[in-house]
Amino acid sequence: MPVADILLELLLILVAARIVGDIAVYFGAPAVIGELSAGILIGPSVFGWVEMNEIIKLLGEIGVILLLFDVGLETDFKRLASSGRKSLIVAMGGFIAPLICCYLVSFYIFDLSMLTSLFVGGALTATSIGITLRTLSDIGRHQSSEGQIVLGAAVLDDILGVILLALLYDLSISGSLSIESAAKVFLFVGLFFMLAPILAHIFSVLIQKEDQRIVDPSLIPTMIFALILFFAWLAHLFGVPELLGGFAAGMALSRRFFMPFGIALHNDPAFSKKIGEQIRPVVQIFTPIFFVSIGLSLDLRSVDWSSPFFWKFSLALALIAIITKFAGAMLITEPWVKRMIIGMSMAPRGEVGLIFAGLGASAGIFTTDVYTALIVVIAYTTLISPYWIKLYYRKYGKQIDSKSRTTEIPPVQPSPD
Repeated sequence: MPVADILLELLLILVAARIVGDIAVYFGAPAVIGELSAGILIGPSVFGWVEMNEIIKLLGEIGVILLLFDVGLETDFKRLASSGRKSLIVAMGGFIAPLICCYLVSFYIFDLSMLTSLFVGGALTATSIGITLRTLSDIGRHQSSEGQIVLGAAVLDDILGVILLALLYDLSISGSLSIESAAKVFLFVGLFFMLAPILAHIFSVLIQKEDQRIVDPSLIPTMIFALILFFAWLAHLFGVPELLGGFAAGMALSRRFFMPFGIALHNDPAFSKKIGEQIRPVVQIFTPIFFVSIGLSLDLRSVDWSSPFFWKFSLALALIAIITKFAGAMLITEPWVKRMIIGMSMAPRGEVGLIFAGLGASAGIFTTDVYTALIVVIAYTTLISPYWIKLYYRKYGKQIDSKSRTTEIPPVQPSPD
């Protein structure tokens, strides 16, 4: 593409995200709804001004990596660790239930092949961590006890999704499942999360010393941005989603980070705060590109709205996709108002579902009808979830807070030094 065309498309993306995002906030919806809608408006679904391409996709991926770094930087690790068992239950229930239910419906009711049915189930297993955490951040709930449970569960969902994708890819290529592939992914994920915090801490100490030696306002944002990209690459090298590399880097540089098993890596709270203040403008430039790119990847005009199969299949999947994400939330020992919001927060599929759907389409596993139905279901869960999360908190937020006072572990206060 000519450089001028790329610049114009980026201009349209950023301006549309700002305008439609502000309109959404004005009418009481989360800003992320406006950014997703902006992508639909300027993309092939409505005006067709911007088409999804590799450059926009790359910038969007950098945006979600930076978003997860920012989330990791603000994460209270002790509170996240304390919700580990509940996060595991929510993740496993919300992963297994949609996989099995979508497979059974696709295979036995709609007569799709076993491989196609498994890919349909796989596309609706993982939660979009970017959509969920941006929504909770917009309404100031990402540090709540339920926010920490959702964060842990969404991270686990992404890891499980990668493992399932590796298994299904092997199945589509060789016709058999390889336990070796799954074991290798598990091993590399474990190694990455053991090594990443130590490496991030070492690099942060070097950056801090350089910052004290050289008075240069561009040093911290430049070096931290480079560090985030390095960890995203390192995550990919270990077979982990790149966005989890950003999260691991942010978590390791957090003011409240500690290593398990008594190995402490203390960070300077003032330096961690300085990192957040200087890198946040960069995050705020790139993250809207990611949310707009999800809207751009949808072409609602290509959907055959008159097809009976499309309506039956998409409505069945949409119902299953929403209900089954409550499966894990219903199994944990929390008040009902909290379980409901945890289930709602796990519903959006976003980029993870689109990756599954795109792989299935490129491999010839999905027909056009199945692919478009799946895309519409992913779009529906992605677009509606931020809105109903905000409405639910508006109605039940005080009740959730009153329940939390008796069940939450008090937040860890930063040390005075």
